[in-house]
Amino acid sequence: MDDKMDEQMVEAAEHLQQMIDRLERLEEERAALGQHVRDTLAEAKSAGFNSKVIRQILRIRKMDKHQVDEEEQLLHLYKQALGMA
Repeated sequence: MDDKMDEQMVEAAEHLQQMIDRLERLEEERAALGQHVRDTLAEAKSAGFNSKVIRQILRIRKMDKHQVDEEEQLLHLYKQALGMA
């Protein structure tokens, strides 16, 4: 019985080690991608584009049309309430 439990523990430890190794590689890849994103935004900024607006466009493009329309209507309503429109 102890041999079977020891074997299960070894298998579990190996599986855990594989998952940790995989997660570490993914974290490294994410960091590299983050650097690529920052570099691309810096390139856009040096070309005269506003990186803040580019980020906003990226966020909007992830949304469906209904969400975009609703958010724009609320923004307009809030601006009107504050005398900004």
